[in-house]
Formats: sequence, structure tokens, C-alpha cells
Amino acid sequence: MNNPNSRLTATSTLQEWLSYLEHSHFKTIDLGLARITAVARALDLLHPAPFVITVGGTNGKGTTCRLLETVLLNAGYRVGVYSSPHLIRYNERVRIQNRELDDAAHCRSFAFIERHKTESLTYFEFSTLSALHLFKQAALDVVILEVGLGGRLDATNIVDSNIALITSIDIDHTDFLGSTREQIGFEKAGIFRAGKPVIIGEPDIPASMLEQAHRLGCLLSCRDQDWRFTLQDESWCWQDKKVRWENLPFPQIPVANAATALAAIGHLPFAISPAHIRQALSQVELTGRFQTLAAENRQMLAKSVAKPPAALPRVIIDVGHNPHAARYLAQKLTALHAETDGRIIAVCGILKDKDAAGVVAPLLSLIDYWYCVSLDGERGQRGEALFVTLQQTAQSQQQPVAGESADSVAQGVKRALEHAQPKDTVLIFGSFHTVGAFLAMR
Repeated sequence: MNNPNSRLTATSTLQEWLSYLEHSHFKTIDLGLARITAVARALDLLHPAPFVITVGGTNGKGTTCRLLETVLLNAGYRVGVYSSPHLIRYNERVRIQNRELDDAAHCRSFAFIERHKTESLTYFEFSTLSALHLFKQAALDVVILEVGLGGRLDATNIVDSNIALITSIDIDHTDFLGSTREQIGFEKAGIFRAGKPVIIGEPDIPASMLEQAHRLGCLLSCRDQDWRFTLQDESWCWQDKKVRWENLPFPQIPVANAATALAAIGHLPFAISPAHIRQALSQVELTGRFQTLAAENRQMLAKSVAKPPAALPRVIIDVGHNPHAARYLAQKLTALHAETDGRIIAVCGILKDKDAAGVVAPLLSLIDYWYCVSLDGERGQRGEALFVTLQQTAQSQQQPVAGESADSVAQGVKRALEHAQPKDTVLIFGSFHTVGAFLAMR
């Protein structure tokens, strides 16, 4: 219920509000929809826009949301996106018309929720309600919700979406979602709604997910069955039973995620042309998705290691943090090896509740030297512990491994940049926390 001791108002700072949200509920993660639904219904927040798209899955949610957002904006519609987690600033979680809101807007929204809530809420529940409040005030045409954890019991699932997308299914968050793909598939299928379209980009669909879709009478559209995409040397094409789009430009996001987003286009009640799609594919990008650092950021890094920018290696950041993401990263690094004879030096930090062995295993033959770094917070893992896991995994696979631990992301990055040659690549990856800490260094 409303906490009279919070003493926060619309004029309190965003940091004060976020600190309060982190400690306002007795559990950090408290899955279930009863409390948040009661508050949302009382505040009339269950219908934030005329059309709602919910995107779930293990990996690829953020990039899929981003392409849908870009296509709709290009077509002239008013769009809001709610995503998580953020890399540096909380403000990244809510975008309206492709813009983050200032601190004051979030503080006013938090104050509104706090003043009227009748239940204790977790950080994510509170922030979800705040996002819905901000969206409703903005009079949007469409809202895109990225599921935070699972689907069935995730806070975003209080909203009945008009269309649901599933990007991929793999093992992650086993403490909450189960330890098998069937269990995880069932949880993620919780965002499906009776008679509504469901787009599935996962090629190996768990039976539990299909059963849920059939039970609800969903309009199912599955990769390699109802739609497909093929890659050429310099372009790709997408087709379903009605349309075929050829010579599409390669986006700066995984093509499989882009294809899943395109599969939703035909189910949207909006006028979207092939030109809008091509333009969006050329524009779309999202921080931390196998992203090469821009020149201006390299100049800032050069100052920190006393090297001229020309002497710095290529720097790539990637937020992949589970085995499925690591396998995709391995594909990208294999292609990178084919282009250059330089070394790949990794700065890797992984939370202690993640499958670290499963993350590093696909990358052992591709990374020449590792800096295993410590991450802060309750879920943070020490670099020394991660390095032990790395060595044990390499030994089990009879793979040689070279590396060391570092006390922080900043220390690991500094060492990597100092030791790297211009033709090398420094890869900073393993968690949103790892990439976020690096970006905060600039």
C-alpha cells in the first residue's frame, strides 16, 4: 500500500525515486499479477493505447521491438516503447516518438503511482505502471511492450495485447521459468490472447507453446512454416503466402529478429509500405547488440590509455548473457576472423545466477585472451570466480585458454586496450551490467 514514509514528491530527484523503488517491496522479483492488476485497474492503465504489441522470448526482444518501432514511426504513427533493462540511465526504458523522457516526467509519473497505489509493488511493477501512465498521457496510436521475465506472470502481461511476438526460446532464468524448453515455452506463451495473432520466430517451437496457441484459438504464424527468410551475398528476402520482399538491406541487428518483426507487419491495422520497411531496415540499430564503437567514442577511450586513436583496436560491445546469445555471438566472431588476422581479446563479466559455462563454451576457440571482470551488486560475480569457470570449461573441452581476472569492468577494459594491437578486436560482453559499466566510463 502507499508508504507514508517515502516522503517523495514529483519534485524529488529521479535517483531518490529509483532508490525508493529498489527497497519498496520485500522481494526484488515477486512474480504474479494480482497486486499490479488491482492498481492498474484502479488507475485505468490497462488500455494504454488503441493497439498494443507484446514481444517475448529469450533473446532478441529489444531489437525486434526497435525495428517495429522504426517501421511504425516511418509510416507516421505515434509510438511508445517500454523495454528493460537499461544500460546507463533509467530513462532508456521508456521511449515516446523515439525519444527518452526527461527525469521530471518520470518523477511526476512515479508520484502519481505512489499517491494512488493500494498495493506494495516491486521496482519492475512500479516502473511498468509508470510507463503505461506516460503512454496514456501521450495519446499514442500503438504501444510496444517488451516482456521483462518470462511472460505469464510478468508485469507487462496485465495488458491484453492485440498481437504477441515470440523471438526465441532457450534456457535462461531457470529459477523462475523452469529448467526445460517446454516449461519455459509455456511461461512465455502466457502473453498469448484468445483469437489474436501470434508470431513465432523460434524455429524449434516447444510443444507447450503450440498447445497453448491452439487452445486459445490464436492466429498462429510460425517461422519456416507460414513465413521464411533467405540470405544472399549482399541482401536478403522475406516472404509469406501473400507477399515477397526482395533485395532487403541487411540491418545492424540480427536478421532473424528483423524477419520476426516483418512477420507482424501484415497483422497490423496500419498502412505500411515496402518503402517504410526498407527505410527502417537501413536505420535500425540498438546499443550493445554486436555494436562497433563509433570514432568519437574511440577518441575518448584513447585518452584513458594514453594512446592515439589510430593505435586503438576495434571495440565491439554485446549484451549477450546466455548460451543462446553466445552461440549467435560465436557466428559473428567466426565471420570476423575471416575478415582479419588480428586477435580477439575479451572483457567478460557475467552475473552469478547465469550459466557462465554455457556462455563461454561456444567462444573458447574464437577468443585469444580473456579478461574476466567483477560485476557490482547482489547478483554480481567476482572476476576470479568467472576465470575459474572459464578454465574448468576449457579443460572439459580440451581447449587451451589464456587470460586473467580484473577487479572491475574499467580495469579489464584498460588492460585490454593497453595490450591490444591496432589490428586486434576488443570484445566487451557477458551482461547488460558489463556493457553498461563500460559505456559509463566514456
